[in-house]
Amino acid sequence: MPPKKGIVYPGAHELGSFSRAVAFALKSELGSTHQAVKTIRKWTGAGERTVKNWLAATSGPSGDHLIRLIRNSDEVLTVLLILARREHLIAAQKLTDARNKLEETVKQIDALIGCNEMA
Repeated sequence: MPPKKGIVYPGAHELGSFSRAVAFALKSELGSTHQAVKTIRKWTGAGERTVKNWLAATSGPSGDHLIRLIRNSDEVLTVLLILARREHLIAAQKLTDARNKLEETVKQIDALIGCNEMA
């Protein structure tokens, strides 16, 4: 199986408005199915019509709903940082994530070496 490549994010000018950026992030992560609507409703407590409006980019989430989205969606956080022209924070987070994954891999390798030495 080929490795997952991830989402390619457009620049701030390509994302457009706040509502378009949030819609892009949500659809990139969850799609635009009824299951996506249910997931977003569970994350935020928002109504079905409200969530459908977010996915259609006819409106964007207000403060409380936005915070709840960010708690559950790295993609929403990423597009907001792009809109705010704070891309350097995205890079810092990716470096931290990569370091943590590398550390976990080293622990697994050490555990395997330890098992092989005992055999």
